[in-house]
Amino acid sequence: MSRLILCSDDFAYSSAISAAIVDLAHAGKINAISCMAVMPGWAEDARLLADLPGHVEIGLHVTLTEEAPRTVMPRYAPEGHMPQIDPLGRAAAKWHIPLDEVALEIAAQFDAFFAALRRAPDFVDGHQHAHALPGIRDLVLAETAGRAPRAWIRDCTDAPGALLRRPFAGKAIGSAWHCRGLGQDAAALGLRTNRGFAGHYDFRSDFETLFPRFLKKPGETHLVMCHPGAGERSGDSIADARIREAKALHRLPITDMAAAEGLAFPA
Repeated sequence: MSRLILCSDDFAYSSAISAAIVDLAHAGKINAISCMAVMPGWAEDARLLADLPGHVEIGLHVTLTEEAPRTVMPRYAPEGHMPQIDPLGRAAAKWHIPLDEVALEIAAQFDAFFAALRRAPDFVDGHQHAHALPGIRDLVLAETAGRAPRAWIRDCTDAPGALLRRPFAGKAIGSAWHCRGLGQDAAALGLRTNRGFAGHYDFRSDFETLFPRFLKKPGETHLVMCHPGAGERSGDSIADARIREAKALHRLPITDMAAAEGLAFPA
């Protein structure tokens, strides 16, 4: 039977968001948590992960946009904050990124994950999918292969027929395009990826209504990203959506919905 991985991104973005994510995990509503080890509150928030149900996977959400880096990055983050995703994507396409600085920052985020949890991540992905960008992709894969060889990598590609049935298909197709070839690149280093991906929307539409469409035409390890939480952090552009998602996930009969699409959940 195929498997649903319902992954909450952005753990440690704020303490309230972390608490909301852990509450969903204990309620059996998510089975993967992706952690922003770059955040100042990461080490403290990581304590909340100590007694999760055994089936919940804990991953590293490599963060190379918007936040303050863990390392000194005079060329990549000259003002103390990493770039927005759109200019980063344009620079990566031209290979105009100081990859030496990025490599050290990725390693530092792995270090922070290990320091807090004393273990390797179960999976690795990227905030705003920056892990798939040219140049950055190679660094993330190499670091993962060296330090977490049993981890799987988030791949945003999907079958063409599935992409066309997703909400906001244009966003789904765009992410799939940026991730093209990622599965083969990961496999060349002995790393696995998910098979099937969904979760894109505009953070304004009704998440509960859209959610069933994320499960249609699933892959064999079908990954659905979500961003639940509490929305009190200043500058959080999706604060209201986080609250709506958390409430919806608590209400939805996710196990039954997954089973109807041939997916096992939460295990």
